[in-house]
Amino acid sequence: MPHASNQEEFAFELALCSYLETTTEWVLSRQLGAAAVNPGRRIIDICGVVPGSSFDTRSMITDERIPERAIAGPAGVGTSVRRSDAVDASPQTTKAVIEQALAADFFTIEHHNGYEHIRQTTRYPTEWFDRIIGIENKPDLKRPGELTRQLQVDISLGLFDAVILATKTHVTRAHLNRIPDAVGVWQFNPDTDNRTIIRQPAELATGTPGIELGSDQSDHTEIHPVSSKEKTRARRRIAERAYGKGWRNYTLPSCAHAETQPDGRPYCTEFDCVINPAQSCDTECPAHTHAEPPQYNKAKVRDARSPWNHDPPGARYRQSGLDRFK
Repeated sequence: MPHASNQEEFAFELALCSYLETTTEWVLSRQLGAAAVNPGRRIIDICGVVPGSSFDTRSMITDERIPERAIAGPAGVGTSVRRSDAVDASPQTTKAVIEQALAADFFTIEHHNGYEHIRQTTRYPTEWFDRIIGIENKPDLKRPGELTRQLQVDISLGLFDAVILATKTHVTRAHLNRIPDAVGVWQFNPDTDNRTIIRQPAELATGTPGIELGSDQSDHTEIHPVSSKEKTRARRRIAERAYGKGWRNYTLPSCAHAETQPDGRPYCTEFDCVINPAQSCDTECPAHTHAEPPQYNKAKVRDARSPWNHDPPGARYRQSGLDRFK
């Protein structure tokens, strides 16, 4: 058998993503930074972005992530700004954000008086997503780890409209008593795609200020107040990251026994299971036989199975005078 470390959680996570992709209209992603002050401090297992009224407009712009700093910056459809002023960040970050926004066809370059100016190619559709659902996976509740702490961070901060715990374990009253009341609970069987809703999640206050819990010290816990404006930007960052990243964010192994299932999950024919290529497929595996990775079109699979739109035509608007945008 390949290395067992995290195999169960990885297979469980991918099975749940595949199930939700066929039973909802959500845009799904995995392993996203889910904090505001320090995004990497909290990683959510699965993020489900529920499309909003202007989702079709967003999907026509680009299939990539639009950087939050580019959206929030001073450049607009009818307002071009000097390149150095287009993003409120360090020069290095500004350069990276502009390059990402140009690649996503959200920014365009103009020249005025010998200087490069940046302008948005289209107005950003702020209503493209309606809700954001955060799902924490814990197949085996006998090994909860930092589960309670992680869920408390989500509830206190309130970036997600709802937070759900998904498990394979039979959920008892004792389990429920250890899980914050606001957290919904699903029992999901990855082998049969059977989901039982044990408890519905509460609606969290995403439009009000929140508290981001930091590291725990021996005598205190760091807390960081987060304003409603900061939460709005963080939610938009999470939604954009989910749209651009998707959930098939793994590299297929270079092994003759590797193949992909119809939904794109990596599969090992030797051990007859979904595998985590990052931890199970290397030269230490006794069955490893070097070969080219299996070929499949990740974008085509995602396009066919979800609302995400691969390689859209774009939505450029040419500037024809500032009075056009009044």
